[in-house]
Amino acid sequence: MSVEQYEVGSIVEGKITGIKPFGAFVALDENKQGLVHISEVAHGYVKDINEELSVGDEVKVKIKSIDNDNGKISLSIRDTQAAPEREERKASPSGGPKGAPRNTQKTQGFNTLEDKLKDWLKQSNEIQADLNKRIRK
Repeated sequence: MSVEQYEVGSIVEGKITGIKPFGAFVALDENKQGLVHISEVAHGYVKDINEELSVGDEVKVKIKSIDNDNGKISLSIRDTQAAPEREERKASPSGGPKGAPRNTQKTQGFNTLEDKLKDWLKQSNEIQADLNKRIRK
């Protein structure tokens, strides 16, 4: 069967055929398999993929992307599962000396590499534009 039968965003069943430190290979049918990257195995941090998955396991996977040029299919197990509910964190006392200011700044959420890359590119473009202005003077 060809890659064309699979659609990005669809959820299909597959069987784990191999496990590597970076992810698991999942057979979608007799001729096609995809990769579940270790970051797509579970909602939490996965230190050892072998603690989560085993060869022969039947799994539901969501098709994240399909590269038609080389036939590679990117899969996610995490996207087929409901996200765990977040526990509310209780404010803890500062633990510092009496009268010391508490950190009242809101903590910034986790930035993905893609977000950081966008910021770096923006900064780089601004620096380049500034340099070009100086050269023209």
